[in-house]
Amino acid sequence: MSQTPESVTKPPCLPLPTPGGYAGRGSDAFSEAPACSEPSERRRAFWGVMACFLVHGLVVSTWVSRIASVKSALHLGDGALGLALLGTAIGSVTAIPLCGALVVRRGSRNIARWTAAGFCLSLVAIPVAYDTVSLFAALLFYGAMAGANDVAMNAQAVATEKLLGTPTISRFHAMFSIGGIAGASAGAFLAGRGVPSAAHLVCAAAIFLTFAMTATPLLADTRARHTGAAARPGRPSLGRLPMALVALSAIGFCIFLSEGAIADWTGVYLKQVLGASAGLAPVGYAVFSAAMAVFRLSGDAITVRIGRAATIRYGGAIAAAGLSFALLVHSPYWALAGFAAAGAGFSSIIPLVFAAGGRIAQVSEGAGVATVSGLGYLGFLVGPPAIGFLSEMTSLRAGLFLLVLLSVTAAGLVSLVVRGGGKSNPFAGTAS
Repeated sequence: MSQTPESVTKPPCLPLPTPGGYAGRGSDAFSEAPACSEPSERRRAFWGVMACFLVHGLVVSTWVSRIASVKSALHLGDGALGLALLGTAIGSVTAIPLCGALVVRRGSRNIARWTAAGFCLSLVAIPVAYDTVSLFAALLFYGAMAGANDVAMNAQAVATEKLLGTPTISRFHAMFSIGGIAGASAGAFLAGRGVPSAAHLVCAAAIFLTFAMTATPLLADTRARHTGAAARPGRPSLGRLPMALVALSAIGFCIFLSEGAIADWTGVYLKQVLGASAGLAPVGYAVFSAAMAVFRLSGDAITVRIGRAATIRYGGAIAAAGLSFALLVHSPYWALAGFAAAGAGFSSIIPLVFAAGGRIAQVSEGAGVATVSGLGYLGFLVGPPAIGFLSEMTSLRAGLFLLVLLSVTAAGLVSLVVRGGGKSNPFAGTAS
């Protein structure tokens, strides 16, 4: 690692001990990682990333909680709303590779800060919309900021985890889940009391922006802190992606498709297939999300104990078992237990996959995270229509069994990641 003025004036970097003195289990165990900063700086960096994920979850859930209100205010039909929502997907998919390239050149700290600000401000553009086209444009900006901020904050999270020398990625993603629950709860409360969506979105944007600009200066500049970081190339062409990165992207695709399908089809399944009431049907996704948030808070401890690869394997198996149970029972109440198990199983997979993408030796952190997230997010686009198509051909119950197959596939792809990484196993404690 090249000498910086900071490293010349400070004592040499000492390794942080592994969490709980864990000695390692196999090739994916955590090992000691260099910590080239003061403890106070590492604490600030940790809380800065936690704040980024919290803000992201708040912004997403605030908008989602007011979709119905905006639809009514603009007098949009289902088809028109679907077309406008397509702007979010297009914006995200377009911005993710561009932001990945910027992170490679400029580092993730400042880009995470300013994309967080842009994402908060994107809420202001939505109330300005007056028809389908203007809402599409507003959501195009919203989606672009969402995708860019997602890449930047995950790249920062990977770098910060290395800086700390201890697993933290699941707790970072838990803050997104907590922000999602808080934003959705606040949105439901305000909508139920007749607060106009425009006033809610503008006020929320101001609050979130103030918090983001206060908290994100805590982020650490980690660009020159990792051994060999300067020698890692940027983003390879799609045809020359390392096998480990392709396998990680495939895992992300499977899980994102499954999560998107659960969000869109759980309520329909509970109501139409199992006969749940209108009040009980939405609870399916609620228990899925709550279980995911809870187990993300404990995911780092689980990962330390059994390793990254095993956490993904067991998580995929638990999700497959939970979904199978939910699809085989005939009581909506029993099905809720299955969806909760699926949320617990999925909880740590995406955080670990994103982190592993930032540890691929052949590409930089930003490029690795951007590739995994960009290809993985395609699952969100494919999932809902794929389930609809399968249910038309067979039944909704049979169509949702695709998610069981994808969960098992994600678990099986872990071995390909380990083999494809060669000596630089992205599930190991450090990446050389």
